[in-house]
Amino acid sequence: MKAVVCVTLKPDVLDPQGRAIQRACATLGWDGVADVRQGKYFEIQLQTTDRAAAERMARELCEKLLANPVIEDWRIERIEG
Repeated sequence: MKAVVCVTLKPDVLDPQGRAIQRACATLGWDGVADVRQGKYFEIQLQTTDRAAAERMARELCEKLLANPVIEDWRIERIEG
């Protein structure tokens, strides 16, 4: 099965890379871009056919490895398989 996970900075954490992207948008003529928040995207191949086990493994990976719980939020976008 495959888990698709997104990790983003919490809303109250400054995002200098997102801010730089937003400024670059304005410089390149996209004045309508009011804000940008950047994050991380993961596609994780899991060796299981059990959907519940795949969700459990993806959750554990997010909580213990992929995201820093102090400054980041995470979400499992989908489980495919």
